[in-house]
Amino acid sequence: MARYLDEAAIGTPGPPPPDFLSHSHGEGFLRFFEERCRKQGIYIFDEPESALSPARQMEFLKLMRRIEDSGHCQVIMATHSPMLMAYPGARLLRLSKYGLDPVTVEETDHYKVMREFYDDPARFVEAVMEE
Repeated sequence: MARYLDEAAIGTPGPPPPDFLSHSHGEGFLRFFEERCRKQGIYIFDEPESALSPARQMEFLKLMRRIEDSGHCQVIMATHSPMLMAYPGARLLRLSKYGLDPVTVEETDHYKVMREFYDDPARFVEAVMEE
């Protein structure tokens, strides 16, 4: 009887909800974003790269392009990922104690650190460990 009342109260059950947990952490996040970012809206992402490998970040860039191409969405994102910061046409702002200032990808601390790492990974890691 309770089951009947619950179904009557909420209507006919729809399709099962998306299954984000049966995939890898990054795949689940991508599926979550793909599922949720189909409608008109303002999307605010807080460090979406935290669950995404570099390959998944490239997939996320493609998702952002699809969002942009839909023509009815706005994305605001806080990120440490130079790859995501490099999105074509993105307006980058650095938050400091003085407010928001325009910045290029190459001027960000995150880009500078990654560039140092890629220039000489072994020396970079040794220097970090010696500090």
